[in-house]
Amino acid sequence: MERGVRPRANEKHLRGAHQEETWDPTPEEHLSEEHTEDVGQHPVTHEEIGGYNWQASKSSLKERFSYLFNNEILSDVHFLVGKDPGVQRIPAHKLILTAGSAVFDAMFNGTLATRAPEVELPDVEPTAFLALLRFLYSDEVQIGPESVMTTLYTAKKYAVPALERHCVEFLKSNLSADNAFMLLTQARLFDEPQLASLCLDTIDKTTSEALSADGFTDVDLETLCAVLERDTLHIRETTLFQAVMRWCENRCSREQVAAVPENMRSLLGKGLSLIRFPLMTVEEFAQGPAQSGLLTDRELVSLFLYFTVNPKPPIPFRDTPRCSLTGKEQAVHRFQQVESRWGYSGASDRIKFSVDKRIFIVGFGLYGSIHGAREYDAKIQVLLPPSGKICGSNSARLTCDGADYTFRVMFKEPIEIRAHTNYLASATIKGPDSHYGTQGLKTVTVDTKSGPVTFQFMYAAGNNNGTNVEDGQIPEILFYT
Repeated sequence: MERGVRPRANEKHLRGAHQEETWDPTPEEHLSEEHTEDVGQHPVTHEEIGGYNWQASKSSLKERFSYLFNNEILSDVHFLVGKDPGVQRIPAHKLILTAGSAVFDAMFNGTLATRAPEVELPDVEPTAFLALLRFLYSDEVQIGPESVMTTLYTAKKYAVPALERHCVEFLKSNLSADNAFMLLTQARLFDEPQLASLCLDTIDKTTSEALSADGFTDVDLETLCAVLERDTLHIRETTLFQAVMRWCENRCSREQVAAVPENMRSLLGKGLSLIRFPLMTVEEFAQGPAQSGLLTDRELVSLFLYFTVNPKPPIPFRDTPRCSLTGKEQAVHRFQQVESRWGYSGASDRIKFSVDKRIFIVGFGLYGSIHGAREYDAKIQVLLPPSGKICGSNSARLTCDGADYTFRVMFKEPIEIRAHTNYLASATIKGPDSHYGTQGLKTVTVDTKSGPVTFQFMYAAGNNNGTNVEDGQIPEILFYT
């Protein structure tokens, strides 16, 4: 059959989705079937080319091209999309495809251009390919949860970045703890770093929920390791270890091997070294990892020594905390009374402190103005003496209303405070005279769900604007256990 010519029966079948576009000629417009025009080298009737004057009812170029989508009219190439038995034969128009995709341009017009009337695409889903064609013909986006990933793959394959962006935006708007791991795997597969970053942020904020979702145990090892490497997971290490054990059991089932420690350790590979056993309590370690069979005798001994002796021996596992902020925010109050008029001349208010167990500081409570509503510029820091190493720092605008209670100034990220180590809390404040605290306490114990935390406060030698244990600024340290 010549190009552009097709049986009338086919026309009726393929135009079923366009019934609203059906045209009935008036008597004045009616032309006999003997009226012909040349298409190619053979005369054919207007009926044979799919309905005379269909263009008249289309008021814009977009409408005319949209009408040609998935339509045999004027089609000059067909695609056999998918795999048996679900292959679909889809008509298309080289000009439109070439105008929308450099890949199609090369396919039809390059030095190795195909001349075949049919092109096989076994690696593409028919639904996704139709979504791509619809976009090229009409700029319309039709994607859903079931087709978005295959459409993203197809848009990348045929270099249609505008459709790629629509797919990624759809995924962003539907991202949740339930699908974060599944989408992270797909984002890494399709090289979508922005989407991958958003997935990781979601996993950071909802770690427990994400690890409980069905998609977690199906992730590949590289994706699992990318998560285990993160310092920002909000979860206790013992709970993370239990999730990794579930992943190992599922992987053993998929690989059709017995879920025994030797196989699980082999399949986990480098992921084992990314579990931060030192962050567990000795009880958590003894009741879980020590009995799992995943660790060698040498690793077990070195970890038990790490938990029980000082100085701690070197171990092959990281001890950097993951900032797993659980429970509610706590505050230690070091003054018993509030007085008036504390001035600022550019020097920093500083106080030395230590705690008896590891915590994470998230900010300071500072006193505000004695002159009513005012604003202050405050730079807060936590430093490690005597080197002066900055553990955390932030600059912020403090707005107060003249009351004698404290006002919060927060760090951008939680700061790990190790047990039995001296630190300096520092606040450099610019603004009018403020309230200040008196009758300070050297030792303050705060009851938390994780048990009591005891703070020791000490004088910070040097220029500290007058703040000391007994009176001054920095009345509160805000923290999590």
